[in-house]
Amino acid sequence: MMMEELVYWILRCFVLFILCFFNLLSTTTAQGFLRIACCAKSSFTDNNSLQWTPDDRWFTDGKSCKDLNQGNERARIFDIESGKRCYSLPTIKDQDYLITGSFPVGETEGAQFDSSFSVSIDVTPFGLVNSSEDLVVEGIFRATDSYTDFCLVHEKGDPYISSIELRPLNDSEYLKDKSSDILKLVNRTDLGGTGETRYPEDRYDRIWKPASSLYLTANSPVTIHNYGNTTVPLKVLQTAVTDLKRLEFLQNDIDDGDYNYTVILYFLELNDTVTRIGQRMFDIYINNERKGENFDILANGSNYREAVFNVTANGSLNLTLVKVSNGSELGPICNALEILQVRPRDQQTDYNDVIVIKKVKEELLMADQGNALLEAWSGDPCLPDPWQGLACNPVNGSTVITDLDLSSSKFHGPVPPSITNLTHLKILNLSNNDFSGEIPTFPSSSNLTSVDIRNNELEGSLRESLISLPDLSTLYYGCNPQLDNDLPSGLNSSKLTTDYGACPQKSSGPTKGIVIGAAACGSAVVTVALGAVLVCLYRQKLMARRKYNGKRLPMAKNLVFSIPSTDEIFVRSISIQTYTLEYIEIATQKYKTLIGEGGFGSVYRGTLPDGQEVAVKVRSATSTQGTREFENELNLLSAIRHENLVPLLGYCSENDQQILVYPFMSNGSLQDRLYGEAAKRKILDWPTRLSIALGAARGLMYLHTYAGVIHRDVKSSNILLDNTMCAKVADFGFSKYAPQEGDSNASLEVRGTAGYMDPEYYSTQHLSAKSDVFSFGVVLLEIISGREPLNIHRPRNEWSLVEWAKPYIRESKIDEIVDPNIKGGYHAEAMWRVVEAALACIEPFSAYRPCMADIVRELEDALIIENNASEYMKSIDSIYSLGGSNRFSIVMEKKTVLPPIPTASEPSPINTQALAPPEPR
Repeated sequence: MMMEELVYWILRCFVLFILCFFNLLSTTTAQGFLRIACCAKSSFTDNNSLQWTPDDRWFTDGKSCKDLNQGNERARIFDIESGKRCYSLPTIKDQDYLITGSFPVGETEGAQFDSSFSVSIDVTPFGLVNSSEDLVVEGIFRATDSYTDFCLVHEKGDPYISSIELRPLNDSEYLKDKSSDILKLVNRTDLGGTGETRYPEDRYDRIWKPASSLYLTANSPVTIHNYGNTTVPLKVLQTAVTDLKRLEFLQNDIDDGDYNYTVILYFLELNDTVTRIGQRMFDIYINNERKGENFDILANGSNYREAVFNVTANGSLNLTLVKVSNGSELGPICNALEILQVRPRDQQTDYNDVIVIKKVKEELLMADQGNALLEAWSGDPCLPDPWQGLACNPVNGSTVITDLDLSSSKFHGPVPPSITNLTHLKILNLSNNDFSGEIPTFPSSSNLTSVDIRNNELEGSLRESLISLPDLSTLYYGCNPQLDNDLPSGLNSSKLTTDYGACPQKSSGPTKGIVIGAAACGSAVVTVALGAVLVCLYRQKLMARRKYNGKRLPMAKNLVFSIPSTDEIFVRSISIQTYTLEYIEIATQKYKTLIGEGGFGSVYRGTLPDGQEVAVKVRSATSTQGTREFENELNLLSAIRHENLVPLLGYCSENDQQILVYPFMSNGSLQDRLYGEAAKRKILDWPTRLSIALGAARGLMYLHTYAGVIHRDVKSSNILLDNTMCAKVADFGFSKYAPQEGDSNASLEVRGTAGYMDPEYYSTQHLSAKSDVFSFGVVLLEIISGREPLNIHRPRNEWSLVEWAKPYIRESKIDEIVDPNIKGGYHAEAMWRVVEAALACIEPFSAYRPCMADIVRELEDALIIENNASEYMKSIDSIYSLGGSNRFSIVMEKKTVLPPIPTASEPSPINTQALAPPEPR
């Protein structure tokens, strides 16, 4: 007996254990549910026995967590100026999922949100969040990999999120015949219901909401008698709305524009014990088009039936159920409905490149946990916006990574070996970090054209595999003290531009000025001054090896002192909208606010329905620019995107009107700020001018290097400034693709603006990218001097800015040409860098001019010098004030050397010597 009781209790305990285990399993997994409570301090179980997990495995920064509405809710707020933040969620390939993101509106620390951002699944946007209302964004998708990215893409303000819910949809037919689409929930309604229904009544945890005032309902809900086979919860089907003749459902807040929708209507005949086949028949209309005729719920032998319709709609959906007049005794009935917008999936970045760059990230994180640049790397590396430091391009119909710029990003440890597997990479810049170890071996199939590994701690030797790459044209490796001096024979190749490992010293001009200034201050001050000189020399030497890690002057956002160079190609599925004339007139309030005039026509300020401010350029009847220029700009900007080029949002070509729509640039043009009309003029300090010059140079470099385009009208009025003073090159009506080998580069139509025109292009009519370089040199002189390029109201010898400035520069009297508004506000070495760059650009013969890539490099160096100078100049400020010297503007002696004439296959190297002007003739 005792043995039987023992066995009984053992078996009972075992059964209880099994039941508890499976109960626990169902509680924690809930059929594969993943629920993320953003900023939760630990996991917890809610009232429905569903497990929630915190999001600290995705984002560890507790500072981005905020309490909302006096602590009732929490949200993660991403303080970013651009880009995206993504949650990479575990999925099973080819499994269908339901995903929901919650974005509550509320106050945090007494401040109301002011944000708008898009929500995407992988790279496909399917929702827009505006902080003016609470929002839940829900989508249905089929997983294409073992993970799926759920991303918040910055548009305005700080993106935020409270929770994410991911649930598998086993055996559902939502994506039947739509496997490559994403379905965005518009409405899911329990008609006749009085409360919200979800898990556990709905095994998919869909949220069924009761009908709102949008719906015209009639009669009281009735109780269900028989239940057919359906995935819709019984609780939802227990109620319905019905009417003697007509039911109408209005959905009047859907997106403007022609979108495809799936409409699903659910019917259960609640009186099936009484109602007979043919007794309740009705027609189904969607937007006044009959989609279902003589619809009878009982026709197929069941009291339950679904109706699925695929329709196209713009702005509103009107669903109408109308009793059939002949033969039907009862009016229409409906229990529930769903409306889903169909979004085709956007193509993602090349799969192999995604795998490799994520491996690169993992390798970098091994030595650089917490690196700011790596923390911003999430989601698709190229789309919709490239990761910081990456540039991408379309190749064979796929988007690939072509440029990796990790310069000045505080990296340590070995160079990530996976970089060598980026098969489409053309430009690699790892300069100004603390990378150590040996240079990895690149395969012979590599497409690299430019490698910059200067100012690191690399060891070993330059590998023959790197030198012998077939397309490599530029290699900089100086300032790596541990790198061997034995050079491979291939380094002497005439096609390769290199620094031969040199680690140049900076000019001694500032030091000389400092010593002279200090000598007048007495013996005690001299001691201090000499100490300051030693610090200066040491820092200049250190600067040649790595970026200074000190405080910065306040700059506009496109400065690269603390972030990599961003010669980025904003490759995406570039969508240029087609607007109607009526739409344009509404956006501009019938051309109410004129903000500018140009050769094409008038420019008006407007506002799109989503709140984005735009500039609307309308071609005038008397314009000297015609349809060719309109189509030229439209075609060009439909193919390229870059941070420093003004993007085209859309166009209108209707009733002989030709209109282009761009984002509104709130800070006007560079010309406005330098010497425009008084209402628009604003003094720009030297660091901001330098920032603008660098941004514009990068935009032009992208046009020349990646797009193969010559702008042909570079000038300060075509350099626009957004709300952060980021420079964007504009007006591409005269742009042309650069002549290819074998083509004639003669242009019968010389285009440009007086004062900026390349004299060689004007006289020979032979167009090249160096024509833009000349014009940009004039812009640099404008930035330095604050003068217009041509002004016949000045004395005769000052009409031309170029001819007026040249003699002063050659005599090293740059103080004579510097804008009085910035005197005393710049470091002389940084100023000289820009002056010399300008002088090299305006050489009469194009062979003597540098390319834009060289100009960008020189301006970056000038910016680093300017920033580094701010620290030690503060420490000796008192010395200069005692000696009466100007703190920044120090007269320097410059030796001038005529730059060598480059060969046809060799770009003009830009450095301190090559940029120096020739002796006056």
